[in-house]
This record gives sequence, structure tokens and C-alpha cells, in this order.
Amino acid sequence: MNAGDVLPPLEIEVTRTLIVAGALASRDYQDVHHDPEAARRKGSPDIFMNILTTNGLVGRYITDQFGPQVVFRKVAIRLGVPNYPGDSLVLRGTVEEVRDGDTFVVRIAGDNGIGRHVSGTVTFTVPGWGAQAKGERHGIGTVTVTVQDGGPA
Repeated sequence: MNAGDVLPPLEIEVTRTLIVAGALASRDYQDVHHDPEAARRKGSPDIFMNILTTNGLVGRYITDQFGPQVVFRKVAIRLGVPNYPGDSLVLRGTVEEVRDGDTFVVRIAGDNGIGRHVSGTVTFTVPGWGAQAKGERHGIGTVTVTVQDGGPA
């Protein structure tokens, strides 16, 4: 991975469940994240995603690309237009910098049907990445999980 490399996009369906579950998981009980009528009274057409859920999805995007061993150093994001249920969020990234072979700065952008939802940079380290690039192995690899819906085991 080198500066200038473009990461594959990640498309996430923005469901009502995702919005509410993300707000609850981050202990954000603001009514605009779970109550459509309250959101409308406050000028929004529907409930909308909170910043902590967006932050988590940005983190997921990075770990999907670089693996679960990522150690986040800095996440600097800015919200733009809201994420409403029924839309999709498409996250994209470009490697801006590689430091010491295992620390990366990635510029993130996430767009939905009405515009730019999130933008910013994520700085993180991937322990052993430089060694992997040289062909050395130190117990760091890729784990593939396959989930099949076949009923009870």
C-alpha cells in the first residue's frame, strides 16, 4: 500500500434499524435518532444517523481494508448532510501517506443520495505491516468468516 492508492468503496444500506441501533449502542438517546415525529417537530424529515455511528462505520471501512489488527491513532471527521433511512452510504478512501512502513493516513469521504455525509482523515498503525510487505510473517494474517443461513446447527 502506497500513497495515492485508492481503496475499494464500501456501500452500506442506511436502515432505520442501523440508525436506532447505532444511537443506542453509543448511548445517544436524542429523540431525533429514534423518534420520527420528534425529528419532524425539530425540522428533519425523518430520524437521522448520529456522528458516533458514522465514526464506527468509518472505523469498519478501515478494518475491512487493513484487517482487525489496526490500531487507530487519530480519527478526524466532519459531518455534512444527514444519513436518513432508505438511503445508502458509500465510503471511499485514498492513502495520503505511509509512515515507517506500518502507519497510514487515509483520506475518507462518504456520500449518500443527497451529498457528502462525512469527510476527513484517519491515521492508524497496522502492526507488522512493513514486515508483511517484506515477506516476513509474525502471526498476522487474514481471517475469512463465512456466514451461511442454513437454520439451526
